[in-house]
Amino acid sequence: MTIRVAIADDHALFRQGLTSMFGLHPDVAIVAELARAAELAPALEQTPCDVLLLDLQLDRNVLPDIEGLAQRAAIVIVTASELASDALAAMRAGARGFVFKRYALETLMDAMRTVVAGGVWMPPDIETELSGTVEEPRAASLTKREREIVRYVALGMRNAEIAKHLGIGDVTVKTHLNNVFQKLGLRDRVQLTLYAVRSGLVGASERRR
Repeated sequence: MTIRVAIADDHALFRQGLTSMFGLHPDVAIVAELARAAELAPALEQTPCDVLLLDLQLDRNVLPDIEGLAQRAAIVIVTASELASDALAAMRAGARGFVFKRYALETLMDAMRTVVAGGVWMPPDIETELSGTVEEPRAASLTKREREIVRYVALGMRNAEIAKHLGIGDVTVKTHLNNVFQKLGLRDRVQLTLYAVRSGLVGASERRR
């Protein structure tokens, strides 16, 4: 499978460097290079891609754009920021990965393959910091259907996809999720994904970490 990738960064040398290095990987095709926030949505509409490598700061902060962009591609944030708060904000907005610019290309490749497979990727220290807000596993309190839904959320599915997969209504999925959040004391899908990994509802091989 060839991963179609768009690179959005306001530094031309960074974009060109990534493009050059990806040229050594036959399973990666660079389909767009972008430098401005206004270019993002039109580019994804005109040029389908599997992964958008996105810096949080182009000519402006792009955090407000992530939710809409995530409908068209799996978003991996590639940034110099190592703040857990930035990672949490990006993941809550719809990003599937968060990679530091100081990392090696192979780590970025791992993140890309993970999100294309439907998983979530973030640096281990960031995951550990965010996991600190998640209560100890209490999976036994969940029903079988709730466990299924938690697992699909952790694999990157949205409510409509889960409903279709399970043959139930969107409202039913939302009701189950509300029950899950209440039972586990969690606030959002990012925390739920971390919980699913820690409690074993999603295995490491499934997330391709």
